[in-house]
Amino acid sequence: MQESTSQRGTNPELPVPEGILQNLELISKNDVTVVLPVLNEEAGVEPVIDEILANGYRNILVVDGYSTDNTVQVAKEKEVSVVRQHGRGKTGAIRTAIECVSTPYFLVMDGDHTYDAADIEKFLQHGARYDEIIGARRLENISPLHRVGNKVICRLFNTMFGTTFQDVCSGMYLLKTKSARRLDFRTKGFSVEVEILAQAAVESGESVTEVPINYRERIGKPKLSTWSAGIDILRSIMLLARQYNPVFLFSILAGSAAIPGAALILWVVWVWLTHGGFHSGYALMGAMLLLLASQAFFIGTIAVLFKRAELRIERLLRSEGRG
Repeated sequence: MQESTSQRGTNPELPVPEGILQNLELISKNDVTVVLPVLNEEAGVEPVIDEILANGYRNILVVDGYSTDNTVQVAKEKEVSVVRQHGRGKTGAIRTAIECVSTPYFLVMDGDHTYDAADIEKFLQHGARYDEIIGARRLENISPLHRVGNKVICRLFNTMFGTTFQDVCSGMYLLKTKSARRLDFRTKGFSVEVEILAQAAVESGESVTEVPINYRERIGKPKLSTWSAGIDILRSIMLLARQYNPVFLFSILAGSAAIPGAALILWVVWVWLTHGGFHSGYALMGAMLLLLASQAFFIGTIAVLFKRAELRIERLLRSEGRG
């Protein structure tokens, strides 16, 4: 999974033992389409396309969200494919791209120059083995507020889906076209990344991996509202958890009853020790809340164990299929 391992294995200056790369199927640059969802990115789309072409990628699809500036004209002057999206927000752009792409793989990256086209090669080294590869952004050019928000979002997502991803909101990722056409989109806007990841993670924990990528300051005016987008993504994660991992989600919600339950019990004990009175009704309510929380914890634990067993079986079946 780590980039350094792949680089050592493919360095032509080092002797490679025969058969060591037998399971590493590299993707050709002609087998991937670079998809650029754009909306009013007149300043950034030209250098992005130039950089992609300079790195040897000829299949480029610009999906425009009905820009009001010269984004489309600039893209067409570069002689790349341009299509107007249908549907709302970035979700509509990705859905449109899935319908239009004809290569076995496609890589999504923003058209604002924040992502480095030189990093695409990292995805191609592992793409044949996974349905999705996420580009985990380095933090140097991410603002402190966005770092905190991204950490909170990742922590919630990993808790809800039993994963360990570093950057679930990354806008640069590689998808197998065949697998992407099975996706069922329910969210809008910038939540599309977590929705794609949620579906891939539920199908199999081994169908997704990450590679480290650079992240740069954008060219052009930001369009993303930090607070509204962050809240929307958090809400989407909860809705996705309800859809794809409902037992664990409701177990966590029911388990939160331990907080008021413990508070009631402690209050009853404090009143009894300091004033001599015993509130049996509050004590019974606190005990019932703690009992509910303990049952929810038990059910949640069983749900996690079943999920892990399911993933182990899927890994075994996959490894036998490869063999």
